This record gives sequence, C-alpha cells and structure tokens, in this order.
Amino acid sequence: MYKKIFFTLLVFSTSIMMQAQENLGFGQRKEIISPEIHADNSVTFRLLAPLADSVSVTGDFAQGHNKMTKDADGVWSFTTRTLPSELYTYAFTANGLQMNDPNNVHYRRDVASTLNVLLVGGGQADIYKVNNVPHGTVAKRWYESPGNKTDRRITIYTPPGYESGNTSYPVLYLLHGMGGDEEAWPTLGRATQIIDNLIAEGKAKPMIIVMPNGNVAQEAAPGESSEGFYKPTFRLPNTMDGKYEETFIDIINFVDKNYRTVRNKSGRAIAGLSMGGFHSFHISRYYPNSFDYVGLFSAAIMPNENAKSSVYKNIEDTLLKQKQNGYKLYWIGIGKDDFLYQANTDFRKKLDGINFKYAYRESEGGHTWRNWRVYLSEFLPLLFNQ
Repeated sequence: MYKKIFFTLLVFSTSIMMQAQENLGFGQRKEIISPEIHADNSVTFRLLAPLADSVSVTGDFAQGHNKMTKDADGVWSFTTRTLPSELYTYAFTANGLQMNDPNNVHYRRDVASTLNVLLVGGGQADIYKVNNVPHGTVAKRWYESPGNKTDRRITIYTPPGYESGNTSYPVLYLLHGMGGDEEAWPTLGRATQIIDNLIAEGKAKPMIIVMPNGNVAQEAAPGESSEGFYKPTFRLPNTMDGKYEETFIDIINFVDKNYRTVRNKSGRAIAGLSMGGFHSFHISRYYPNSFDYVGLFSAAIMPNENAKSSVYKNIEDTLLKQKQNGYKLYWIGIGKDDFLYQANTDFRKKLDGINFKYAYRESEGGHTWRNWRVYLSEFLPLLFNQ
C-alpha cells in the first residue's frame, strides 16, 4: 500500500514538474495533450507516469475502469470509441489512487469530489458551449434571510440587455440536489450557457434565473462563507425537513425587491433536480398561488417519516388548491434507470387520481447531470409563453 502511495505521488509530482519546466521553456519533451478530441469524436487520454505499474481512466463516457497502455516514454494512453455529443467528467487512477489529469486545467467540484471535464460537440452539447452570442450577467449576491437569521449567498443570472434597459422579466427559481449549493447549476449544469444560447436562438424567453443554496445550514458554498475552507459533506442539518420551504419566501422577497421582475405567478417558475425537485414540489404547493410553472427533474417526492414540519401536511389538499388556483405547466422528467423512478411513478398516479394535469418526459439513464442538463434545455423553451 505504501509503495503504491509513494509511486502515485512520485508520478503526480513528476508530471507537474515536467509541465512546469515546459511552460518555462526549459523542457525538451513533447507536450502531452490530454484529453485530445478527434475528428470522429473519439477521445484520447494521456498521462506521463513512467514509474506507475498500472493506470486507468474512469468517466461517464464508459462504465468501470478503462486500462491505459504505456509507451516507451512512460506516457499512458487510452482512446475511447466515438462518443455522443456531451459534457463528460473523468479522472485517472494510478497505482490504485485516483487523481486529476495534470494536463487538463478544467474541472468541476461535485460535493467533495473534483473531476476533470471535457466537451464533445456536434450535437446536444453545443448548447452547453460558450458560443458567440450575447451573454447575460451572472452575479453572486448575498441576501438577508430573516427566517434563517443570517445572510446567505445566491447566484442570479440576468439576461443580455438587462442592465441597459427597463424591462421587467419573469423569474425561474432553479434548485440543486443534495450535496450541491449555489454553484451547482452554473458549473455542473451549464445553466447560464444553456439559457444564453436558447435566448440567442429565439427558443426561450429572456428571463432571470435565480439559483439559491438549498442547504439552510450553510451561508454559502464551501469555501465561500465565514466557515472557511472546509470539506463539503453530502447531507447537512435541516436537509429536507421543511425549513427551506418555510423560508423560501425570503428569496422571493429579495429578488422582487432588487430586480425588475414580473411579480405574480404568471411570471414565476420553479424547478429543481433530486432534492431540488423535492423542494420545487413542496414549495409550489405550500405557496399554491405563487408559480405558474413547475419542473420536477428526477425529483424526490415524499418527506422522510421523521420530518414533522407543517409544510408536509395535507399534501393532497394543497395540490387540489394549486389545481384550483390554476397553473400553466407542471413538468416531470425521470430516467428509466433512476433510483427515484418508482417514487415518480407513484406520484403520477396520485396526480392522475385528482385529475392534476402534467407533462411527462421519460429518458434513458439514471440520476445524472447528463439527464438534468437535457431536462433544463427542454424545460426553458416552455416557460412564459402562454
């Protein structure tokens, strides 16, 4: 075990030093390109690790560990099959220890893990790119939350032209899943690129997108608050216990006070993935006359049996009230292999039983960002058009 650790650290430090020398002009080795996306959309990964016994690459482009082969210069490589257009994450494993690709500076944090990213274009992922179109503004704001007795951080997107105009815009409240925070949708979800591109193509209405932190135990994302640089954890205090739903009105009040918004339910949408879908479901019926558009992406549905908040009482009655008040779109998306598939099936039966109309999108795959990015790109064009 100690040998593996020693070799892996040595491999990593050697790679970094070689790159540093090359960047300074002292290195004589050929530059290592990783990842390299080929014309046929296959991808080659490379890692300089001359002392490693084994190296593999894992990612959402394939299942399991993909063994890499070493050449005479100590460079390990692996080439994938032709890949569908998508935003992919990956990591290397050298001598049993996972590491990032030292030749790829692009990565994303997902809870406590950091993974490299690459984008294969020519299809769905083109909407995830920063394209040559007008861009909106992404602001990291702090708002007062009287319900939580603290200031909290929030990410807010305003559409192109917002600062120079006087138009009032509709608002989408876009919520993350468990373990996420106000950084999740802009980074892993590519939400701002998606909306920029859809607006430019005339497929979505210009709108404000509000991406809050759904963990009331946090002021902000790890490293962005007075708590400092602590290790993120998956489940935090007050997770899905009703506190977030109870205090969500603080977010709406802040946005309506500080931005030019359409301040009625025809100008409000709420959507989220997993825990964020759970929050969207319960917030939209707890405030049953506040949102004309609701999106549940791979949503958790029913509260834990230990959750005693009044938010989770009279669920069917509040759904009936929401139906009575009227709404324009109730959108549900779920993957066939998602562990929440059955919960969503049962929920749809409940909605059918009270004649609560909804749109349903069933996709391949499971509980993944690949699905959630697609759901968002399909949901946004449906908003504020009716």
